[in-house]
Amino acid sequence: MKEFLNFAVFGVYPYIALATLVLGSVLRYDKDPYTWKAGSSQLLRRKQLVLGSVLFHVGVLVIFVGHLVGLLTPIWIFDALGISHSAKQMLAIVAGGIAGVAGIIGATLLIHRRFFDARVRASSSFSDNLTILILWVQLALGLATIPVSLKHLDGHEMVNFMNYCQGIFTFNFQASSYIIDASPIFKAHMFLGLTILLLFPFTRLVHMLSVPVRYMWRPGYQVVRSKKKRT
Repeated sequence: MKEFLNFAVFGVYPYIALATLVLGSVLRYDKDPYTWKAGSSQLLRRKQLVLGSVLFHVGVLVIFVGHLVGLLTPIWIFDALGISHSAKQMLAIVAGGIAGVAGIIGATLLIHRRFFDARVRASSSFSDNLTILILWVQLALGLATIPVSLKHLDGHEMVNFMNYCQGIFTFNFQASSYIIDASPIFKAHMFLGLTILLLFPFTRLVHMLSVPVRYMWRPGYQVVRSKKKRT
């Protein structure tokens, strides 16, 4: 049963999440491009928004790039550069820890602003509220993995995660076996990360993929008020 659940969650679910991410994003951009944006409430409680937004976005960006490079770079490249597994592990702990703290402080400020300012709360959608809460939990889970990582400074656990992630992208259907004995906190962090990818096309997170090039040729639209007489 343990092997089956591990395969279902970490061997099959990643492909469902990734397929939904790609197809959902393409369909949304094609069918409903005017919703491809991040709604702004910057005129409300601006100072807290700026501070929280900067900390959150910088923290998340550093974490994202770190995960992308750290997990998907072939192991032989690190070996060729003379970067030991233990050194890479420490770098991930230190850099990821600093970025994670910055990100969760920023997310906390944004959540406080969104839920405790009546005007901001009124202009927020359920999707916006759910998204920031999920991201806060994901950042918290990421920070919670640090004490576990400190017990594996030889880098062996890190190599298992690298083999797993690279196995997913090379369609190695035995990839999930690399993490079958991983700590539950790591598995919770990974499962929520996959769920975020699954939800990505249906939330404001799609603005992360935006480069405003299409605005140069996209036809504009005009808001027209009705002149119907009130009865």
